Amino acid sequence: MSLSSTQLPPALDRIVQRLAQSTEPKRKYELLITLAQRLKSFPDSEKTPENKVPGCASQVFVVANLEDGKVLFDGDSDSQLVKGLVALLVEGLSGLTPQEVVELSPEFITATGLDVSLTPSRANGFYNILAKMKQKSQALTES
Repeated sequence: MSLSSTQLPPALDRIVQRLAQSTEPKRKYELLITLAQRLKSFPDSEKTPENKVPGCASQVFVVANLEDGKVLFDGDSDSQLVKGLVALLVEGLSGLTPQEVVELSPEFITATGLDVSLTPSRANGFYNILAKMKQKSQALTES
């Protein structure tokens, strides 16, 4: 199943398409590690309970800031693979309006094929990271 580009933001669509093209889990993981390496350094001062993603086996943190009406995300994890999942979402969702993030369907995760190649706890963590980003985006619309 592939989602049309009109349903996904362009940056997220590009990453989803790249992951969907890889049939081997090893290739998907290599792409995630590459994405993780592109994340900018995450300050320890942001590793707070408010920024921690609940329900993840790894330590995962996400922050969201609003600039010119668009959400800019940053994140980090102590696991390289999970950091790649964070990077996928940071890269794919940054630059959207808070409302666009809140309304984004998690169906794209299935299109990547990651939901079947990740361990159940990591796949669940991926959904939790997205949920935290949506929560932070919603909070930006209320402030």
